[in-house]
Amino acid sequence: MLKIKAYAAQSATSPLAPFPITRRPPGPRDVEIDIHYCGVCHTDIHQARNEWHGTTYPCVPGHEIVGVVTTVGSSVRDFKAGDKAAIGCMVGACGRCASCTDGEEQFCDQGPTWTYNSEDKISGGATFGGYSQRIVVDEAFVLHLPESLDPAASAPLLCAGITTYSPLRHWNVGTGQKVGVVGLGGLGHMAIKFAAAFGADVVLFTTSPNKAEDAIRLGAKEVVLSKDPKAMSQHVNSFDFILDTVSAAHDLNAYLSLLKRNGTMTLVGVPPEPSPIAAPHLIFGRHQLAGSLIGGIKETQEMLNFCADHNITSDIELISIAHINEAYERMLKSDVKYRFVIDLATLTS
Repeated sequence: MLKIKAYAAQSATSPLAPFPITRRPPGPRDVEIDIHYCGVCHTDIHQARNEWHGTTYPCVPGHEIVGVVTTVGSSVRDFKAGDKAAIGCMVGACGRCASCTDGEEQFCDQGPTWTYNSEDKISGGATFGGYSQRIVVDEAFVLHLPESLDPAASAPLLCAGITTYSPLRHWNVGTGQKVGVVGLGGLGHMAIKFAAAFGADVVLFTTSPNKAEDAIRLGAKEVVLSKDPKAMSQHVNSFDFILDTVSAAHDLNAYLSLLKRNGTMTLVGVPPEPSPIAAPHLIFGRHQLAGSLIGGIKETQEMLNFCADHNITSDIELISIAHINEAYERMLKSDVKYRFVIDLATLTS
């Protein structure tokens, strides 16, 4: 087994701290990657603190991974040592069900193997994520990072990027459409960039007036304060599509009323409590309320290539691994624009 330095949470209340882990040696289909950067997702906090009530400890978070291939197995054909590579939220799936054969492994009937805090069906125990020096992954779940993309700023594309790209693609967002984005954070700032790149007229909904300047810089045409009833009423029946990125409790009905006939609102944030929906907001206008979960491996590679073609990366703040606990607290206060990324060269103990 490979001995690896990492940072882990030992319990729901303990801070992340240095912790040695082991990785399996690369098998015939495996790719070993030296991790250079790992994005910090809000999911990492939920898992490390057991807020979703299913964490296995010790927990090594991290599923926005960028690095360089060091070793490949004898059967690997698509990667070689020295290649820039990336790992997202999944490192395995059954490969046989309808979702897998359709290239949507995130919906695997048996459940995908998540990059961390998931049953490790090869080595046993739980999977360990990207807050570590290296990772070993089946070639089928390794992505090529285009040479033109900045590696550190690309790390959040592996979750925040694909989480917003996939629904915009699935619902065919494009030129001439009016698209709303609810919330300007790690997800929302990527949603604005993608929707604008697809040619849509983008409107940001936010509770924070001070985010207007950034939203325009990122590609929004307009900013609406969602707490202002008059401002909201001016957009009734006008949106083709709304992407809701907010994970805090909020009123979904206020946005459903803004959809055109046959318009769709898709959720990618996960509020802590169920949200009441007034049936008339769906019935009158034949509105659709949907959800979306990351994207499959093929689509994630498509997204990375699209980013390279359109010079799209995340707005990040690069941090040392020693500052990860401080970063968690700042994230909870929305004190980051717009994603923390760990420089794993700082993992020295």
